[in-house]
Amino acid sequence: MIVADIIGLVAFALSGVLISLYKKLDIFGVFFIASLTALGGGVIRDVLAGRVPFAFTHYYPILVVIITVIAALLLKRHIREIDRKFLFVVFDSIGLCAFSITGSLVGIEVGFNMFGVVILSIATAVGGGLVRDMLLNEVPFILKREIYASVALLTAIAMFVLDRMDLLDTVTLTLLFLGMLFLRLASYKLGYHLPRL
Repeated sequence: MIVADIIGLVAFALSGVLISLYKKLDIFGVFFIASLTALGGGVIRDVLAGRVPFAFTHYYPILVVIITVIAALLLKRHIREIDRKFLFVVFDSIGLCAFSITGSLVGIEVGFNMFGVVILSIATAVGGGLVRDMLLNEVPFILKREIYASVALLTAIAMFVLDRMDLLDTVTLTLLFLGMLFLRLASYKLGYHLPRL
């Protein structure tokens, strides 16, 4: 869980930095948006699970965010040379998949049923990004037709079933992470989306 958490923190912090640079925010704005994106979903998850938010009792989440932001700002010139929109989607997708897993793990750990595990997975995966996008006056990914929150939904269901079958381990989690990341990136690149009603 710690590995998935760190991957998600780094990825979402980077997505926060990228959108902050695009919006031309000042240094405080960059750190604030990156922190909100990386930590917001976990705080929402822990509140729903009836726990003190992990980020409020441990130092490593905020330290990971600070180190990530500083590293990204030092490499800002190189970032400009890359397709920033696709880079943002890649990091945001990595964070989505990693936090879908951590949210599901917390739900399983506290004994939630499948519905509870799904809610925690989605809240963890999209909570920080949702607040970030609303603050920056962007339409949140979760409200677009892209295959986004569906990834957290599928991850949660798969993890709940794997846990009930006693097959939840490092190998299955890694395969699930890679499979969901491929689904998210492939659907974005190919333009697949959920149908409109």
